[in-house]
Amino acid sequence: MGRSAAWLVLTIFAIISVAYCIDDKCAACNAVAEELEYGLSNEKPRNHLDMRHRLDSKGQRKGKVIDYRVSELRVVELLDGLCDKMQDYTLEQIDSTTQEWVRVDDWNNLTTNKQEARAFSKAISSYCGRLIEETEDDLAELIKKGSVKVGDVSKVLCQDLSKHCSQTSGSQQVDDNDHELDGEL
Repeated sequence: MGRSAAWLVLTIFAIISVAYCIDDKCAACNAVAEELEYGLSNEKPRNHLDMRHRLDSKGQRKGKVIDYRVSELRVVELLDGLCDKMQDYTLEQIDSTTQEWVRVDDWNNLTTNKQEARAFSKAISSYCGRLIEETEDDLAELIKKGSVKVGDVSKVLCQDLSKHCSQTSGSQQVDDNDHELDGEL
């Protein structure tokens, strides 16, 4: 087999494998939720946003002071770059039937096929982009309301908003009855 033929076979295998890995949208969604939860848990306390930049005729500042926790800025800071961070994830074979999304600390120390692992990371990053695009408005409102808390992100994002995980299953399996986002993701 020539070098280009081997490359073609590997590329086709990687594409088929990547298509397979996103079939478990619940697991992929949980990985995205885990990264968002990490961002929430590492938020530093922030002051209110002082939007009083105008002066009235008496020299008094006019405008609003907005609580950072309910601000659009907080939502942007939490979600901006989230899907880029998903490129640090790949699919790892746990046993003969189980795969799990894991964060890769050092791609050079990866013992599996690096090309396939990179294909998986691009696939979950792309999946993340579509997931956030579909849920962003509702997710942003829930973040501003304080409904998205550490320990609750997976339920909010993967069960309530995207419907990629069953609400009745303890193992959070894909619920085939909910197809709201299935066609897009």
